[in-house]
Amino acid sequence: MFTGIVETIGTIKEVRKVGENDDLDILIADASSILGDCHLGDSIAVNGTCLTVTQFTESEFKVGVSQETLRKTNVGELRVGDKVNLERAVSGDVRYGGHMVQGHVDTVASLVGREPDGDSIQFEFELRDKEFINYIVPKGFICVDGTSLTVIDVNYEKARFKIMMVSYTQAKVIMPLKKIGDKVNIEVDLTGKLIERQIQASLQNKDSAFGKMLEELVERKVREAMQK
Repeated sequence: MFTGIVETIGTIKEVRKVGENDDLDILIADASSILGDCHLGDSIAVNGTCLTVTQFTESEFKVGVSQETLRKTNVGELRVGDKVNLERAVSGDVRYGGHMVQGHVDTVASLVGREPDGDSIQFEFELRDKEFINYIVPKGFICVDGTSLTVIDVNYEKARFKIMMVSYTQAKVIMPLKKIGDKVNIEVDLTGKLIERQIQASLQNKDSAFGKMLEELVERKVREAMQK
């Protein structure tokens, strides 16, 4: 589990294909500030993607990337010299300053707009997998390349949303380096997915108290619509 508060920015030092399936081994440098308490098998979010540490030194660490992760994320597009957001998994003494982030990327989005607003920058993104726009709401949380941000506007027809990034955050993450057309990793707020699953389960089990309440609500709305 992560918070979406980026701890440091690392640099891709090596990208190497391994195995018959062309999985990747990625070596990330400039990470000394988060490796002091590192152990083999630890989880580190790389641009919001939860990856497992397979090797490490005082300043570098290596992670393995599977085909499933490559399909879901922008990790396969990383090249030597690229900068990446890094965050260790939360521990018991960490303040929860962002929001609950799993590190399980849902989809990617393309940067389609960038506009200064005083010292802040407004970014607009368009989702690759349009269905995930239903989990994004104005003033709700969104995780973009591992950064916990607040949504300021949503265009549901175009599957687009906007966020505002203040000057302090700009200096701590890689977003200001992005160009129009670049892809970012998106993890929608877990809360929406949990609510959807609970509603689906309750509708399937009409004998439950919540299921009966939902059924009565739907029936009432249908009656009201027919009376108009």
